[in-house]
Amino acid sequence: MAQKRIYTHNEVIDTLVGVKGTAQREAYDLSIELFLVRQTIREIREKRNLTQEDLGNLIGVKKAQISRIENGKNLTIATILKVFKALDVDAKLHISDHSLALS
Repeated sequence: MAQKRIYTHNEVIDTLVGVKGTAQREAYDLSIELFLVRQTIREIREKRNLTQEDLGNLIGVKKAQISRIENGKNLTIATILKVFKALDVDAKLHISDHSLALS
């Protein structure tokens, strides 16, 4: 019986998306980072029992704009920082070797 090979997560991503440094991998990594940011915004908003309209009022935008933010549209650094500030979340921008991470 032939042994089955077990692949790591990184090996699968390298094969299916592309290795680090390729345009496809950079786009994939960015989409994952943006997904995590928008998911964090939604989770914190819900944890604080705020509606999208409530959060919109805190930062001076309409409910539809919060919906777009949580769905990954119109997601800029300025908007992210404004939302986190309104939610009283300590968010820092970290830039290192062409990577962007919010912590």
